[in-house]
Amino acid sequence: MHDTQRVFVGVGGWTYEPWRDNFYPRGLPHSRELGYASRKLTAIEVNGTYYSTFKPQTFARWRDETPAGFMFSLKANRFATNRRLLATAGESIERFVGSGISELGDKLGPIVWQFMPTKVFDAADFEPFLALLPRAVDGLPLRHVLDVRHESFNTPEYLALARRYGCVTVHTDSEKFPSLVDAQAWFAYVRLMRSEASNPTGYPIPLLGQWAQGAQAWANGPAPRDVFIYFINGAKERAPGAAMALLQHLAPE
Repeated sequence: MHDTQRVFVGVGGWTYEPWRDNFYPRGLPHSRELGYASRKLTAIEVNGTYYSTFKPQTFARWRDETPAGFMFSLKANRFATNRRLLATAGESIERFVGSGISELGDKLGPIVWQFMPTKVFDAADFEPFLALLPRAVDGLPLRHVLDVRHESFNTPEYLALARRYGCVTVHTDSEKFPSLVDAQAWFAYVRLMRSEASNPTGYPIPLLGQWAQGAQAWANGPAPRDVFIYFINGAKERAPGAAMALLQHLAPE
């Protein structure tokens, strides 16, 4: 799908007030912020879909306002994941997947299923949920990412179960959540959450270089794989600067 581009770097959302004085040009109409951001970054993780249901026309508009090769990751609606019995999530999953996300076409990146930090790993609870995740919508293949936030998921049993259903687990750089690593995953999904307000690039430049090296190793290794990296939370006002600095590290010399 993207032969020359395998590492996608971005931020969470694009309508954040502090970005209007340190990322977006002064006076830029709010309606043009997505168009601007999508030409400085290569991906955006959409948080609004976690809280609300959007119409097909909205996804189509996002597709049309962004350049070729840009990617959207969508956080699935919380009603699918924030429940005691995950096996009962079928209707919520179908409603989200059928809400028009296929309008994004080849700009549809992974779907992120985010679980509450209190959700504990229980294979008997989790496997029925994974079995409900569709492989495609309207002929468009789907990539599913699990954002699990409890230390009980840090076990080979969980990673093997997720892999069995073709799901990738978020690798989180955070003080609050476990950092799970699955070297056998068929693509990588990274959320970097330690940006510091005192640093214009959020993360120190040498550390961004290390993340870039890791991303390139995945993207260009023996089994080339897509990599999605998002700067999110932390000092959010620094997220665009961090993403652009990482993209500079990844740019061909």
